[in-house]
Amino acid sequence: MATDNSSAFLRLFIALAVPPDVRQEIARAQGQLRRHSPPGAVRWTRPEQFHVTLKFLGDVPAAQVEALKQAVSKVCAGFPAMQLAAHGIGFFPSTQKPRVVWAGADDASGQLAELHRRMDEAVRHFAPTEKPGKFTGHITLGRFKPGHHAAIPQLLERATVLRDRDFGDWPAGEVAIIRSELTSSGAMHLPLASFALVE
Repeated sequence: MATDNSSAFLRLFIALAVPPDVRQEIARAQGQLRRHSPPGAVRWTRPEQFHVTLKFLGDVPAAQVEALKQAVSKVCAGFPAMQLAAHGIGFFPSTQKPRVVWAGADDASGQLAELHRRMDEAVRHFAPTEKPGKFTGHITLGRFKPGHHAAIPQLLERATVLRDRDFGDWPAGEVAIIRSELTSSGAMHLPLASFALVE
C-alpha cells in the first residue's frame, strides 16, 4: 500500500507562548530594527509567531509523536509555573557575525533555564544532537540572509538603543508542542498539544 511520506515526519518544536500585549511591544521594536535594515537583508518573524523556544526537535517521525507528548507531559506535571519577562535585543552568535536577532526572555529565579534543562533531557532522543552551550531564553525576531552583513551597521546601532528596553512580563503556565509547516510564504505554526505547568 502506498504511504504519504509528507506526513511520515512532523517538523516540531517545544515552546512557551508570548501574550498579545508583550508581542505588540516587541513588534514595535522589531519595526524600528526593520526600518534600519536594507530590504531583503533579514527574514522577519511575524509577531503572531513570537514564542520562547525550549527545544527545537526538527523532523520527528509521526509514529513517535505520542511518546513525545508523554515525555513533555511528564516534565510539565512536575514543574511550577513561572513569571517571565521580555527585555532587550541581542544577536546569535554575535554582533560581529549576526545570524539571528532576538528579544531576551527570562525569569528572576532561573526556572526557565531549569525547565529547558529538564525538557532537553526528556526529549533528547527525539531531537538532533546540539552543540553543548549555555541556554539563552529568547524570542526570535528575524534571521539574517547570507551576504548582507556589510549592510547591517544601522540595524546594530538601533539595537544598541533598544538594548535595555523592557517589553513586559507575564505568567507562563503552559508548554506547547508546535508543528512548523514550511510554505512558500514562510513557516506556519500549528499547535499540536499543550501541557499545563503546576500552579
